[in-house]
Amino acid sequence: MRSPTPLQFLAPAWFSLVMGLCGLSLAWSRASPVLGDSATGTALVLGLLAAVVFVLLLGASLLRFVRYPQALAEDLQHPVRHAFVAALPVSLLLLAAVGVAFDGPDGTGALLWRVLWWLGSLLQIGVSLWVLGRWLAPGAHPQPGPGAGNAGLWPGITPVLLIAVVGNVVAPLAGVPLGIEGWSIAQLAIGVFLWPVVFTLVLVRRIAHSPLPERMMASWFITLAPPSVIGLSMVQLQAPLPLVQALWGIALFIALLLLPVARRVAAQPFGLPFWALSFPLAAFTSLTLRLAELQAESRFFGLLQNAGLLLLATTSLVVLWLAFATVRGLREGTLLAPEAVSHLPVAA
Repeated sequence: MRSPTPLQFLAPAWFSLVMGLCGLSLAWSRASPVLGDSATGTALVLGLLAAVVFVLLLGASLLRFVRYPQALAEDLQHPVRHAFVAALPVSLLLLAAVGVAFDGPDGTGALLWRVLWWLGSLLQIGVSLWVLGRWLAPGAHPQPGPGAGNAGLWPGITPVLLIAVVGNVVAPLAGVPLGIEGWSIAQLAIGVFLWPVVFTLVLVRRIAHSPLPERMMASWFITLAPPSVIGLSMVQLQAPLPLVQALWGIALFIALLLLPVARRVAAQPFGLPFWALSFPLAAFTSLTLRLAELQAESRFFGLLQNAGLLLLATTSLVVLWLAFATVRGLREGTLLAPEAVSHLPVAA
């Protein structure tokens, strides 16, 4: 039997780094009309860094699959970790969006962006079907004990599921500029349909069954991503301004609701789940800056623009902190290690 190595614990959740870096790159790109070439350069560096991290993670993940197939099987069977598999196709969709943002839909890399987009799109739909299929499977995650039925499903109902099923809303960000509008709208509809379903289930689990483990508190920030990304997708589709404003309002409310959670997260030792802060904050930042552009003639333009720039600075500091903490964790050996076992109580 092989001795455990750090590679054995390289779970799919590591692709959340790529999501965060891509999201921040797109946010800085959105700030270019205000900040000029410095914002464009920063966005380009972040996009290239995201691509490098993706290639390294993909190579290491393939090596892990060859050497430790059982480790991947355990991730796929885990009630929470299985949903992080969607971070891979979402990363592909975001890399395509970053590429289109800099190169354009007809640039020299147009074929590459299309390949990345289609791979991400089809894989994301496949993951969505697989995750929902687990819910419908007979006796999925049964809870031991008489009369318990499928109560064992509740520990797996976490905000991480939003990546797996609502991640479809990312598709239009690059799909519409690439001219794949019909398929992008169809995939967006899947995410829009499932967003309130998953969000409601997560709230029911929290109120009626059990709270999330403390080490998963950061995953609550994933709930900020769907309204933010849907708002950006609606802008791509030239939807009416009031609809975009409504989605921004929902995202703002969720952001304010999560402020106390941020304090609880900051009080914990750093872990990989902390990267759940990065992409949602970046998406909300991009939507705020984009909404300011759409209301350039409004008396609220200056307020929105300043709010967007403040969010950009805050998100950049958060991602910078996450990056340094990740490097330190890798150096100290605290990240690529067995995760602590959490006992998830189920309310009577």
